[in-house]
Amino acid sequence: MRIDIITALPKLLESPFSDSILQRAIDRKLVEVHLHNLRDYGIGKHKQIDDYQFGGGAGMVMMLEPIHRCIEKLQKERTYDEIIYMTPDGSRFDQKTANALSLKGNIMILCGHYKGIDQRARDLWITREISIGDYVLSGGELAAAVVCDAVIRLLPGVLNDETSALTDSFQDNLLAPPVYTRPSEYEGITVPSVLTSGNFAAIEAWREDQAIKRTKERRPDLLE
Repeated sequence: MRIDIITALPKLLESPFSDSILQRAIDRKLVEVHLHNLRDYGIGKHKQIDDYQFGGGAGMVMMLEPIHRCIEKLQKERTYDEIIYMTPDGSRFDQKTANALSLKGNIMILCGHYKGIDQRARDLWITREISIGDYVLSGGELAAAVVCDAVIRLLPGVLNDETSALTDSFQDNLLAPPVYTRPSEYEGITVPSVLTSGNFAAIEAWREDQAIKRTKERRPDLLE
């Protein structure tokens, strides 16, 4: 998989891809992540990428021309399965979407900033608009990092135990059950005895029961 991220603030995205699971995935060549500074495609001597809104109003808008230049350059080099725009008014990101995106080959992500981007860019090139929640961030960079993390960890070979992702919360519209580790007893508090019984059928049944119970208590909407 290859992910190209267009951003006005590339430094914000350097850290998420330089550590832990995402770094290992890149080092193992399971995914390529390329950051593209939108200011490299800016207008004039000052590399302008934003301007005032037509009709007035607070907040600047990212200009159409720099976005066009960058997308056009990338599209000349390869075909993209999705061109995603991170925006609060997009579709809510969930595990189902992460699973679908993990099957793609080439993805481009455009990070909004200021008041957003010229609507014509959304109309012309964007194939999917994604929000990570009902709140507003300063820009789409952190949201893009969230999406990339959720997608990349699903790629074959990224996790040391490939079954781990299959038991994550939301994979079966259930929250994950409680988990425990050593010691089995700490200051008189013990783990459920079934988990140390060695009876794997009973353990799986317990986990499923706990997952359903937790989902009913915390996210009953997932069971509807």
